[in-house]
Amino acid sequence: MSDLDEASLARWMRGAVPGFSDLRAMQKFSDGQSNPTYRIDTAGGPFVLRRKPFGTLLPSAHAVDREFRLLSALHPTGFPVPGPVALCEDEAVIGSVFYLMEMVDGRTFWDGTLPDVAKGDRRPLYAAMIDTMAALHAIDHETVGLADFGAPGNYVQRQVERWTKQYRAAQTDDIPEMDRLIDWLPRTLPEQSRTAIIHGDYRIDNLIFAADAPRVAAVLDWELTTIGDPLADFAYLAMNWAIPRDGRSGLGGVDLEAAGLPALDEAVARYCAASRRDSLPDLHWYFAYNLFRLVGIIQGIKKRIADGNASSTQAAETVAKLVPFAKAAWAEANKAGATW
Repeated sequence: MSDLDEASLARWMRGAVPGFSDLRAMQKFSDGQSNPTYRIDTAGGPFVLRRKPFGTLLPSAHAVDREFRLLSALHPTGFPVPGPVALCEDEAVIGSVFYLMEMVDGRTFWDGTLPDVAKGDRRPLYAAMIDTMAALHAIDHETVGLADFGAPGNYVQRQVERWTKQYRAAQTDDIPEMDRLIDWLPRTLPEQSRTAIIHGDYRIDNLIFAADAPRVAAVLDWELTTIGDPLADFAYLAMNWAIPRDGRSGLGGVDLEAAGLPALDEAVARYCAASRRDSLPDLHWYFAYNLFRLVGIIQGIKKRIADGNASSTQAAETVAKLVPFAKAAWAEANKAGATW
């Protein structure tokens, strides 16, 4: 069963999708907690539909029109994203703004330890993931028509302000560590040295890899994309080496050498080489900041559960990480020099 109006969607597709003839099936993907996503099967082949959640939403969240604009800018460059098909801003069609994109075939890895991949094939997948991120950061956002996609400087400052507001708007509990971070982060902001298109949620389970090679076929889930500090984007990926193994992207506590996976130092060196950097600064501040963002995101999910419009079957499991991630963020802040 789908929560979309099939007849209304089909009518819209006849006018918006070249060559459309028949909508045969719709299926909602169970993974992903933010913008509900569906497989749409048609006589001409499958598409993917991304929509805003139904119901009352937090300000500036779930901007699927921004995702569509980003895909439309990146796809012609050859960067691996699904091809954009059509955007619908008429909420009367299915009850929310949505867009269609191509469906990309390939492999998705939910567990960052890659248990279903031969040991010798694991490092090349991580190398491809890191190189693809560096390739994104090398794209000139002004050249591809995204000059106004985000403010060019003070990215981390703006993000701390944004996620503080989002967290407060969705807050359901008192978490002392979050109050401390809300005080400490704005007072200790690092200097931004580069500006780039950043993904904002770049991790292995948001990628589709080619079926027969260690190559990224598509980068997905662009909801948090903007123009910002590429170091913050890489630090979010690097944080997976610090997050305890969780069956998802976390690698903390894993014997990386025995598992055939790169150590964090190796990942940092790979990114530096691909992005022409000599080195990176200490990452603990960025780990604290990115965990702070994650808590803000999870708090939004918790609020949507309370409001009855969370989109994933795993939402409750994710919400259980709210306080542990807040504590972990403050622990990283301590490593970066924070005291209380």
